Amino acid sequence: MKSYHLNKLTKIGGIVIFTLFSSFAYAQNNPLDQGDFWSRVRFGGGLGLGIGSGYTDIMVAPSAVYDFNEYFSAGLGLQGSYVKSRNFFESYIYGASVIGLFNPINEIQLSAELEQVRVNLTYDNEFKENFWNTALFLGAGYRAENITIGVRYNVLHDEDRNVYNDAFMPFVRIYF
Repeated sequence: MKSYHLNKLTKIGGIVIFTLFSSFAYAQNNPLDQGDFWSRVRFGGGLGLGIGSGYTDIMVAPSAVYDFNEYFSAGLGLQGSYVKSRNFFESYIYGASVIGLFNPINEIQLSAELEQVRVNLTYDNEFKENFWNTALFLGAGYRAENITIGVRYNVLHDEDRNVYNDAFMPFVRIYF
């Protein structure tokens, strides 16, 4: 029952966020009246690499956003990661996200991001656990040019079944 409720909540939340950001952005500035689509698309994402004694963590997360105007942007992202801790566990995580960004002033960025990832874990080559993890992040950050540094909160965080240790997560977002 909890799984059904979470999936229903996730779908409703994603539709509401996408509709709000799309409606406000379109009402502010109709993109069809202004030039080329690709001139409004910015690309970015994240790369991560952590290597230690018996530990490996590799992450790739490309994304793109469309700037409806100077205040609103929305986009899509993909992510994939591999983490291995020798003699303990190995995981593969992959998925996608939808993000909406609002910049009320140049220095402040508010965000809403719906993320769905598949988690494949193997513990000591014996026990396997595979599950879907859904996150709905609400965030705020300080923006300077194309870089934003801030914190986001996963409103769907479940300590018993989540790929993230904490509901709060810092972020650095870069789009070119």
